[in-house]
Amino acid sequence: MIQWRPDVLGDGFEQLTFELGADDDPAFTDGKGSHVGDGDEQQRPRLVATLVRSLPTNRSLWQRIIGRARDFEDVDVLYVHGWSDYFFQTDLARFWTERGARFFALDLRRYGRSLRPGQTAGYVDDLEDYDVEIDFALAEMRASSQRNAGERKILLLGHSTGGLVLSLWASRHPGVADAVVLNSPWLELQLSTRGRQMIAPIVTLGAKLSPLEGIPQLDYGFYARAMREVGPDADVARINQEWRPEQSHPVHTGWLKAILAGHDLVYRGLNIDVPVCVLLSARSAIPARWSPELTRADSVLDVDGVARAALRLGPSVTIERIQGALHDVFVSAEEPRHDAYTRMERFAKGWRRAVE
Repeated sequence: MIQWRPDVLGDGFEQLTFELGADDDPAFTDGKGSHVGDGDEQQRPRLVATLVRSLPTNRSLWQRIIGRARDFEDVDVLYVHGWSDYFFQTDLARFWTERGARFFALDLRRYGRSLRPGQTAGYVDDLEDYDVEIDFALAEMRASSQRNAGERKILLLGHSTGGLVLSLWASRHPGVADAVVLNSPWLELQLSTRGRQMIAPIVTLGAKLSPLEGIPQLDYGFYARAMREVGPDADVARINQEWRPEQSHPVHTGWLKAILAGHDLVYRGLNIDVPVCVLLSARSAIPARWSPELTRADSVLDVDGVARAALRLGPSVTIERIQGALHDVFVSAEEPRHDAYTRMERFAKGWRRAVE
């Protein structure tokens, strides 16, 4: 029986674990789902996903006296994190719940709360595999809404790789979500479209032969340092470094193949049938050595390339460029962080009023 229980984020947060079956990680199988190696298959870690929720705060006395509804009281938000990441941003949840929305965040399989000993952190070889936990999450969100409360609107909120995952999902599932907000979504490879197209056949072949083959990374932990220096103190202080290490999880060819395939689909054009808001830093910075510049720019993605790719998401795309923002705009320094929340709120209010 599945049930909500207290979450590691403390008061106001609960979590629910979804069982997804036996782990088909290549570390435990022959790549086709068949178990290999010694030992009882029942001892393999179970594949799970974890849904975290934070429910709306009570309306203020003044709001109750005048009978004023908050802007998003009929909205459910579903957040999906990025690569080598998990949900820890309590300020982001609070932004939505203080305005009446129910906030949910999904730690995908093999990430964060859903990572089990022995599993290959973050590994997946097809981004469509995440449809299972997204569908589970949406089903639980619908089931847990109050009866006779009217139809609730769904706003998808994705960061980085989570932005790519949700963009592809929304395009494949028209008519389900009502709006999409993307926080620095990873919509194109940093090497540009041409670079991606050049390496894709090599990566695909490597993934077929050895999906867990490691790929060299140049991650010196500078992005994590930038977050510590300028991000919201409480959120940054509570980061679990096993779930979100200073230097990212190892990258494998099977996973990169899935990412490149997703990028190719974006390049060919998606058809997200609802308004999309893309929040991006105004500029990128190369993290070759530490510099204060890395606290005022996206040191992970090519933001100009992402902005161009975002125009292929659907017919209604708003792009917001935020001066001084980090890769995660909501853990930037105070001024750009406030700017990011202001722009997201402006988009969300405009969308919500337009569909009344």
